[in-house]
Amino acid sequence: MTPNTSEKALQQNCINLLKSELFGYKFISRDENLKLRDNQTSNVLFKEILAKKLNELNSYEYKGEIYKFSPQSITRAIEHLDVSLNEGLGVANERVTNMLLMGESYEESLPDGSKRSFSIKFIDFENIYNNDFYITEEFAVAKSDKSDKKSRRPDLVLFVNGIPLAVIELKKSSINVQNGINQLLKEQEKGEIPHLFKFIQLTLAANANEARYGTTLTKPEFYSIWKEEEEESARENLAKFVNDRSITALDMTLYALLRPDRLLDLMRNFILFDNRVKKICRYQQFFGIKRTLKRVERIEDGKRTGGLIWHTQGSGKSLTMVMLTKLLKQIYTNSKVIIVSDRIELDKQIEGAFKNTDIRVERCFSGANLTHKLKSNVGVITTLVHKFASVANSKTVLNDNNIFVLVDESHRTQGGDLHIAMRRALPNACYIGFTGTPLLKREKNSFAKFGGEIHRYTIDDAVRDGAVLPLLYEGRFVEQEISNPEILDERFKAICRNLSDEQKRDLQQKWAKFSKVASSEQRLYLVAMDINKHFKEFAKPGFKAMFATSSKFEAIKYHQIFKDLGEIKTAFVISNEQDENVGGSREFVINAMKDIEKEYGDNERYIDTVKDEFLNGDDMDMLIVVDKLLTGFDAPRAAILYVDKPLKEHNLLQAIARVNRVYEGKDYGLIIDYRGLLRELSDSLESYECLSGFDGVDIVGAVIDVRSEISKVKTYYTHLEELFKDVEFKNDVESYAKSLDDKDKRKNFKEWLSSLARAFALALSSDKTAEILTGIEIKEYKSKIKFYNELRSIVQIMYQEKCDFNKYEKDMQKLLDTFINAKGVNTLSRIVNIFEAEFDSEVDRLVAANAKAESIKSALDAVVTEKFDSNPAFYRSISAQIQKIIDEYTAGRLSDEEKLTALRAIKEQIVNKKDEMKEEFKGKRSIADMYENLADLTQIDEEELVALAQKIDEIYSSYALRPEWDKNIDVKNEIEGAIDELLWDIEDKFDINIENKTEIYEVMRNIGINHYA
Repeated sequence: MTPNTSEKALQQNCINLLKSELFGYKFISRDENLKLRDNQTSNVLFKEILAKKLNELNSYEYKGEIYKFSPQSITRAIEHLDVSLNEGLGVANERVTNMLLMGESYEESLPDGSKRSFSIKFIDFENIYNNDFYITEEFAVAKSDKSDKKSRRPDLVLFVNGIPLAVIELKKSSINVQNGINQLLKEQEKGEIPHLFKFIQLTLAANANEARYGTTLTKPEFYSIWKEEEEESARENLAKFVNDRSITALDMTLYALLRPDRLLDLMRNFILFDNRVKKICRYQQFFGIKRTLKRVERIEDGKRTGGLIWHTQGSGKSLTMVMLTKLLKQIYTNSKVIIVSDRIELDKQIEGAFKNTDIRVERCFSGANLTHKLKSNVGVITTLVHKFASVANSKTVLNDNNIFVLVDESHRTQGGDLHIAMRRALPNACYIGFTGTPLLKREKNSFAKFGGEIHRYTIDDAVRDGAVLPLLYEGRFVEQEISNPEILDERFKAICRNLSDEQKRDLQQKWAKFSKVASSEQRLYLVAMDINKHFKEFAKPGFKAMFATSSKFEAIKYHQIFKDLGEIKTAFVISNEQDENVGGSREFVINAMKDIEKEYGDNERYIDTVKDEFLNGDDMDMLIVVDKLLTGFDAPRAAILYVDKPLKEHNLLQAIARVNRVYEGKDYGLIIDYRGLLRELSDSLESYECLSGFDGVDIVGAVIDVRSEISKVKTYYTHLEELFKDVEFKNDVESYAKSLDDKDKRKNFKEWLSSLARAFALALSSDKTAEILTGIEIKEYKSKIKFYNELRSIVQIMYQEKCDFNKYEKDMQKLLDTFINAKGVNTLSRIVNIFEAEFDSEVDRLVAANAKAESIKSALDAVVTEKFDSNPAFYRSISAQIQKIIDEYTAGRLSDEEKLTALRAIKEQIVNKKDEMKEEFKGKRSIADMYENLADLTQIDEEELVALAQKIDEIYSSYALRPEWDKNIDVKNEIEGAIDELLWDIEDKFDINIENKTEIYEVMRNIGINHYA
């Protein structure tokens, strides 16, 4: 037996699993889910189920007696839950979520005539199985755009107490999960079905091999995979209910996220709104928090046991702290949570993370302020570790063991004087350390003393999961002094190697000016020119860079050099603090700071302005920093970090992680090192002096040699060449295009070309290219990429396919413009159909007659597929004509030109169809289409056929006035009954038997829906 790989089979597997004893969902069929909504697909709640459940779950006590809520209150609760979308889906979803979590209060009339308000809960979070769990399939939902009568049908929707909480979109294994994610996002748009998604807490897109989850309005790049920590136990549990097939990644994800207890736990404790953006936890946050809660239950010597959470940078450490705080406050109701950091920027960031959620937090700005708040009833405090010196000096001591101290980047303060002061003030507190970098060997023993490691999520884990991006490393020009003119000349040649003669002359003029500056500054100019050229060539459109420099002087000087070059826009950020290295003329730095104060008032306001522009604006390309913003600064658009300063250990790992954040269109972060920190990169990162303090296993995957990425050029090129190895005429582009008639082959072509272009662009911007690619290879790749891009344009027209390069389209164009000379390259355009005026001119862009014919054939096939139901008789005839032409051509009885002429004639036949109809139809296409198909389906004479077509059209036009008529089963039956009566009359009149009535009903229904729905 051949395995069933269809989407429907996958859907059934999910239903079978979810309604098994392991999950306990009750199944509701598609017909039943419509009945539960009174056949109104604009309604997404099972109101009857919800009303019954609210009555079961809720009661109130008054004077020792228990009372049930009135039907009016239950009805009002359901109405209030169905909130308006006037302020957008995000606001509506937040309001619904808050109601589901906290309930709503309703006024009840009491036996003594008074009135009081009592709370109604929609879900019983305390007793999970007091709730009812349902699953349904093909959940038809009418679009909110009333002018569009179509509906959407999410594959699976999961309900709790009649409220839809989860949506699953399934694709067969040959289709990428991204398609399911895109579908989920599309359905949340205005005019689509946001009235379903305002209730939704969890969204899941999957095929059998991969599943990714998010929540309402999650961006595609943040859809995540889930890994169970007790994977073996999960498999054992699933194996009891999955007997006739292998356990899949989808089964594992369903088990992890949709078991009733897990779903409600996630909803209640691990989903939050961060500045109105809804976020659901990643698996490392979930298990890290669970382990921490288990750890702090242990009390030894009067203190709760703490420990360390190491979650690599970019994996959501701040939100982990927020979620943990929320649960600690929930479990230990009178507890105090203090979040401690050692830098103002981090303190601001943490305060911001809490303020964006519903957790009330107060930030301490002084030691006295901290002392006061520690004594007060403030539940959550953020502060700097330095403030505890004042608390210790004031002899304020809090002995409560329900104080939890969350220490951010704890490796920097643990064991020092500041940490001792904190311990003195809070001797019985539970200390939980957080770090985004692994512990140094010397730090591990000291952390073991107060609980050891609680949970880890390593750099390698995060890269593998896609939570952060891989970092590519390239070491460049590292000489610290320019004493030899030959060094300058060689470096200048390297910078110029890919420039045109005109570009070289322009650079020489600039260099002539720079070469006259003091020798101590010549290196700065050389590095700046290299960065300037690299950024222009390599940086993707819309992405930015950071530049870490050694001193305030160098940061400002570099900024001035880039300003003189006039090609990339920069800003520098330096602190007022004395410990940041001046590194040159103090007067030069002071004057620069005075200019800032003159324009912005003070340095902090300037920094806030610069940060905002860098994060959100388009008027800055690169941020130049010394120490400030090298840690605790998330800038997802930053794709490149240039390093011209000594860094080691934690500082190095934190600095390079500035560019590993996920962002749409970003494949990796790039580190360009002008200090030789890692020199010739090897796998043994701990062998470098700057990282020697770490255990090798803890820093696996921190950085990857850029040469490994460049070497992929050869791999992708080989894939493309192999794809076309059977092309008969290697000098004929049409032969290449014809060889791509298979859809999967075209998909591979576009994916490999996209990958080749990106890898090659990186290669051409790197110093390491010459070590991997020869000059002859580079020339060959340039030529072939240009050719393949022309082929891509031809294929788009020939097979009527939209370009699916999406985010890589700009990258391809930049590669062509920067390195390959794009003159004469066909640019891609939108696909036009045969009814548009531009169609013929687009086809004429192709050269060969057969290529033009194939392009028209693809367009005709698309029209037949799209419009078949509107007039099956006509389009069946068109399809047969097309097939006859292809058969004739294949047999050699038609030339290329004859094939083209014949297909053009069919195209004209379709285009002119709308003007060809009998006068009796009065220009109504619907009657003409019904007439044509009735003639094909019956043996009735001409006059009767015209009358029958007109009467059936009248039936559909009248029923079409009813809302949702095309989706209503009862209406469908009524229409078929009316058509049946017309056919009976004809049978009686002519004494005939019409045997194919069912087929007539179906064809007429399709035509009716096509014209009237």
